[in-house]
Order: sequence, then C-alpha cells, then structure tokens
Amino acid sequence: MGLMTGKKCLVMGVANKRSIAWGIARALHREGAELAFTYVNDRLKENVVELMETLEGHEAMPLLPCDVAQDGQIEAAFAALKERWGKLDVLVHSIAFARTEDLQRDFLDTPREGWRIAQEISAWSLVAAAREARPLMQAAGGGSIMTLSYLAAERVVDRYNVMAPAKAALECSVRYLAHELGQYNIRVNAISAGPLKTLAASAVKGISTIRDIVEERAPLRRNITVEEVGDVGLFLASDLSRCITGETIYADNGFHIMGL
Repeated sequence: MGLMTGKKCLVMGVANKRSIAWGIARALHREGAELAFTYVNDRLKENVVELMETLEGHEAMPLLPCDVAQDGQIEAAFAALKERWGKLDVLVHSIAFARTEDLQRDFLDTPREGWRIAQEISAWSLVAAAREARPLMQAAGGGSIMTLSYLAAERVVDRYNVMAPAKAALECSVRYLAHELGQYNIRVNAISAGPLKTLAASAVKGISTIRDIVEERAPLRRNITVEEVGDVGLFLASDLSRCITGETIYADNGFHIMGL
C-alpha cells in the first residue's frame, strides 16, 4: 500500500519530461495514486501521451483537453472527470504563460493585453479550476490543491517581468482559496520551486545564469531537481500535510533565505 493508494489526482500543466507537473505526477504514481491529465493543444497532447505510456496502468488514465484561455474548457474537463470518477482528492495546477515579447521588453513597457494574458492564464486559472474541483473534493471528503510559484513573486528577478506580478497574484489567490475552502476540508498551497530548465522557464532570458547563482549561494550549494520538487508535491498531496494550508512552500535548497 502506497502513501496515495486509492487517491484520485488530476494533473494540469504537463508539457514535457522536464515539467514540474510531471515530476509531481511520477511521485504520486509511485505511491499508488490514480492519475488523470489535461493537455492544452494537440502538439502538447502528443508529449503527454508519450509520457503517460511510461506509467503502469496508463490505459485507464483519463486524458482531457483543457485550454484555460478558452471559455468552457475548464468546466468541460471537470464535468468529464465527474462522470468518470465522481470525486477528486488532489488537483495539481502547474499552468503559467506570458507572451515572449512581454518577458523580453522592459517591465515599464508592459502592455495591457500582455498583463491580462499573464494574469488570466497564470493566476485566474487556479481560481477557476478550484471552483470546479470543489464539489468533486467535497464528494471525497476533502482534498488538496497545489500550484507552482517562484521567488520573483516577492523579489526582483531580472527579466521575469510581467510573470512576477502574475505569480504574486497566484500566491495571494492561494491564501484566499485556502480561507474559503477550508470549511470543506480542502487545503490549498503553493510550491515556490528553484529555477529549473522547464519549457516555461526557457522563455525567461538568463535562466542558466540564475541557476549558476543558486548553485553558488544556496545554503545547500546546489540546484534542485524535478524529482525533488515532485516529492514536495507528494507531501502536500498526502495526509502527511493535513494541517498545512494557505502556505507557499519553498523548494529551492534554501536560496530564498539569503540576503546580499
């Protein structure tokens, strides 16, 4: 019996094998969880299918289309999950996006549309997904929702630009959702992971330099791995963290505690 045996978990945001969402999915699967995945478009669907096929029992795993920028797709994904499972124990929200040009321009020059896109996809989508997950988690007697943030939500990280206030809004949303959903025994937390070479991070200029700085200055003197963040996600999904909600958990080898 694994730590997550019998638990039903939806993972949103897998792009490729380097995705933090994939690291969390593998950790959940290792401990016996039943998994479902979403995909944003046909191109990324191929990646998700290829990864799913490496997991034992993948034939029974729901795979649902869900582009959070399109009206009705979030609702449709959860409706399909309700029909298939009837309940949900864990929601992994690993969705973020900003246009490349808005990451590369000066923050001062961020246009209205770039701001809207980053906020809507990166922060509002958590609220919308949590709203649809609530009745399914109530049917399960409670649940755990987690999302992915980054240190730029509270400190300046050069060239993170428009994504930084989106992550700040995401962390604030975690706290408000934790407050409202706690009465249903639903916990909501964020993982603020150190820099990884993910598809999303590749859009941020200088990610390799940031990783060099972390390796030099983090208390543990190394960068994190996807597997390490996956285990943090497993902890937040499991009953081991049953008294933790509304928190941003730092998985960055201690880098966030350092000053000048």
